[in-house]
Amino acid sequence: MNRTLAAAWQQAVQQSGLERLDAQLLLLHALGRDTGGGGRAWLLAHDADPLPADAARRYDTLVQRRARGEPLAYLVGWREFYGLRLEVNPDVLVPRPDTETLVEWALDCLPRPPAAPQVLDLGTGSGAIALALAHAAPHAHVTGTDCSGKALAVARRNAERLGLAVRWREGRWFEAVARDEVYDLIVSNPPYIAEGDPHLPALAHEPRSALAAGPHGLNDLATIVADARAHLRAGAWLLLEHGHDQAEAVQRLLREHDYADVATRSDLAGRPRCTGGRRP
Repeated sequence: MNRTLAAAWQQAVQQSGLERLDAQLLLLHALGRDTGGGGRAWLLAHDADPLPADAARRYDTLVQRRARGEPLAYLVGWREFYGLRLEVNPDVLVPRPDTETLVEWALDCLPRPPAAPQVLDLGTGSGAIALALAHAAPHAHVTGTDCSGKALAVARRNAERLGLAVRWREGRWFEAVARDEVYDLIVSNPPYIAEGDPHLPALAHEPRSALAAGPHGLNDLATIVADARAHLRAGAWLLLEHGHDQAEAVQRLLREHDYADVATRSDLAGRPRCTGGRRP
């Protein structure tokens, strides 16, 4: 006898340990229905419907993969970030809400119209930061870079679907831009996890090259801080996301390279999340 829709997701919660929301979204995905806000309302209204056999097979596979730690965003193929629905897959990191702190700060630093500021997002991944800025500040000219061609392919698809104009360039950090290019704002959420960090195994499904950065997690942050000055206009900001325990180290890097007005902002949980400074 076929399970009802309600019985299927309840079983995933009780037997596989999934969160209720995850179980319901995966069920909608297996059914080929929208996993957005209206999908859950539909699911609750049809909780007594039988689960078709083909959807049941898809659902059971998805539940097993989620129970093994595969991110929900990879399984359903998207993640919302700063109000934008972004395609994600294992070629890119899953965007986190903490990174919206960086977007908010960047918007505060952007010159207002009629200025047309040049913005650079280093290590763009899915394009989350670059696309959020392009959407919220259409007067800005945004460039996103990544050393992964596969990641840039995801970012390009997101931009095309959202109808946002962002320039994409492939290369590692400032190797992706010309030596004489300067910007009014540079932002980055680079790898910042230490190689031996005990949290890394839990992130095994995401690209390690976008997560880990040397024994203390500071290698890429240090490179960006050192090289950014040559690409910042006078008075322009460099804003960086980092680990909750790295604010002092990043402040020190910025001061060692003579950045001014060095400051840190906290995420919604009150943890130091982003640090930045201006080129004098």
